Amino acid sequence: MSSATKQYTSKQIVVLEGLQPVRKRPAMYIGSTDSSGLHHCLTEIIDNSIDEALGGFAKNIWIIIHKDNSATVADDGRGIPIDIMPKYKKPAIEVVLTTLHSGGKFEGTAYKVSGGLHGVGAACVNALSLQFKAEIRRGNKIYFIEFSKGNIIQKLTQISKSKIDKLEEILPKNTNGTTITFKPDPSIFKETLEFDQKTILKSLKDRAYLTSKIYFHYYDERDNTQQHYYFEGGIISLIKNLNKKKTTLHEPIYLHGQSDNIDVEIAIQYNDSFKENILSFVNIIKTSEGGTHLTGFKIALTRTIKEYATKKDLIKNKKDQIIGDDTREGLTTVISVKMPSKDLQFEGQTKGKLGNSEVQPIVAKIVRQELDTFLEEHPNIAKIITEKALLSIKIRKAAKAAKDAIMRKGIFDSLGLPGKLADCQSKIPEECELYIVEGDSAGGSAKQARDRGFQAILPLWGKAINTEDMRLDKIVNSSKLKDFIIALGMGIGETVNPKKLRYHRIILMSDADVDGAHISTLLLTFLFRHLPSTIENGFVYIAMPPLYKIKQGSNSKYVYMEEEKEKYIKELDQSKKIDIQRYKGLGEMNPIQLWDTTMNPKNRLLKRITIEDAQKADETFQILMGSEVPPRKKFITSHAHLATLDI
Repeated sequence: MSSATKQYTSKQIVVLEGLQPVRKRPAMYIGSTDSSGLHHCLTEIIDNSIDEALGGFAKNIWIIIHKDNSATVADDGRGIPIDIMPKYKKPAIEVVLTTLHSGGKFEGTAYKVSGGLHGVGAACVNALSLQFKAEIRRGNKIYFIEFSKGNIIQKLTQISKSKIDKLEEILPKNTNGTTITFKPDPSIFKETLEFDQKTILKSLKDRAYLTSKIYFHYYDERDNTQQHYYFEGGIISLIKNLNKKKTTLHEPIYLHGQSDNIDVEIAIQYNDSFKENILSFVNIIKTSEGGTHLTGFKIALTRTIKEYATKKDLIKNKKDQIIGDDTREGLTTVISVKMPSKDLQFEGQTKGKLGNSEVQPIVAKIVRQELDTFLEEHPNIAKIITEKALLSIKIRKAAKAAKDAIMRKGIFDSLGLPGKLADCQSKIPEECELYIVEGDSAGGSAKQARDRGFQAILPLWGKAINTEDMRLDKIVNSSKLKDFIIALGMGIGETVNPKKLRYHRIILMSDADVDGAHISTLLLTFLFRHLPSTIENGFVYIAMPPLYKIKQGSNSKYVYMEEEKEKYIKELDQSKKIDIQRYKGLGEMNPIQLWDTTMNPKNRLLKRITIEDAQKADETFQILMGSEVPPRKKFITSHAHLATLDI
């Protein structure tokens, strides 16, 4: 046994509470019991192994997804302690896996840096698993323990050979470490029990970027695939990947510093777009809602660039002031903070936001010192960055002037609302729906079909402009989007206020053909790029008008999908005539038909637009809607086999 293994014993395990609350209210511990919660469980086990690697005790992490949708995670670390804890008269491994807030991440000294769900990871997953097995390899011996729904069914025992499929063929011999295999409980995860390969690989790839020089090995027995990740460059490699489809303005800038046991790594790179993309992490956990580390970075970035521009006399118009938004247009940044796990304070059960106030000034100080030095030593890059900010000032002033002109005119048009808008009577956003309808005839039918109490109609004639890579001042001058912006009521650009949104269901209703799909895509591009909160909050939908009306005798039925059509036709009397009407446009339906099929909440079919992977969505919008033709051509040719043609 190595000295490190000998030092990691039951004395370093601290216990706070029991397991029953997890099964009673699982969503409180893993966020949800849908696909997201399922994958959260796997992430928790993986992060425990990463903690071993961050501590310098492991180099490899193996992940296996089995055919029965159970999952295995193994590492070559020290192995969870197996000696008896005198206070509980049980092996440490049993206490760790059956008690919340137990482990080496609290008052214990086993880990200086760790992720995991406030330390409840392994025990929480155990409570929510139909089967949960652990194998500990220490000193060339294997120890096995098994649970079901958090209850022990096989006490810790020494075994001669691993009981876990595939493990012995992929693990090097005489490897110390921990192996966890769990099968999620179907009574908890009722929506799905199937692990998604793409979701797992995305998570593993992100973690490989953030924990450079650690190997991740993924095996999937369901389709016999494997994938391996290792990034020597860490977050520099990540930022290059984030910007791979964009025109960058300089090589990545790497900032690094330490203070009070807090390690700060930041990578910065600007591209020629006007969008910002900032990813922040604490102890490899993604902080999707930011927090004090992100605030510290933003403050320091703005001050540093502003002071540099002033010192070098680059601001010619003394009335111009560089603000935060100006320094972040076209900015891609990765912020990675590592700090003692015992000090971590997260807001929200699933670590959405870092709450440690002491982190903000530390990050700000490191960014100011490191970035100021970099700009002085690299005047060419400094000039590019400051000129980008100064251009942003001009665009911001032009956009403000255009918006002011719109709002001044709008005051005299139906109390500030566009004249084409047929508004609803309710003023309660949670009740209200706004249908964006293509064309004159469809707009007329929709206005007649709607329930005036809560449904508003805004007809748009023709196609909206493509707002990908477009400046804001040009966007607000577009007549179609101007009406859309005013109708929504939440503003645009730096004046946007999501709380002022007038409708909590924004429904894009277009013809079920190629042109209709293009119109919806253009509007989604605008919302994704300039009013992303509408999508993030689940307020954007696509209406699903019927594809066919199938009639036999006096009986008729509307169907919305090809599969539904084929199934219904098989159920009909095959010796009688069957009339099938294919709807190409909304205008083909009268108001009663439109209400019955597409607008009546009791009958209609809506698709809610969500963003499961913001980075992937960003890349896809850039490929399909951006100005570069070769990436779009490549995407279309490689995905052509997936298209359903309606010829």
